[in-house]
Amino acid sequence: MAFTVEAFVALASQQIEGQVSFYRDFLSIETTVCSKTYAEFGLPGLRLAIFTPKADHAAQFVSSVGSPMSVCVEVSDLEGAIAHLTTLGHASLDAIMHTSHGREVYAYDPDGNRLILHQAEK
Repeated sequence: MAFTVEAFVALASQQIEGQVSFYRDFLSIETTVCSKTYAEFGLPGLRLAIFTPKADHAAQFVSSVGSPMSVCVEVSDLEGAIAHLTTLGHASLDAIMHTSHGREVYAYDPDGNRLILHQAEK
């Protein structure tokens, strides 16, 4: 018997206001839920949540190395998305890569979570 209702991505942050502001500006959408410790963005095919962990659990959400997980965002105009991030003060750190499935670039949110901006080949 299947018990899964839904899956979504949740990012822990100690600077939730900055993260919410960044994703609101980057995605150009408003939150669907927002409080002092939790926010959600509704995207086609994904619910992205940002939360502040409780103090007694905060250490579980800190890594001294980069995370193997990425938030992947399919875009229709890779250069336009890079320019948009640049105007927000979050320029890409890597060059555009040509992959077997299109072009992509790595960028990072204010907490250092990796964003993979991907544009499919036409």
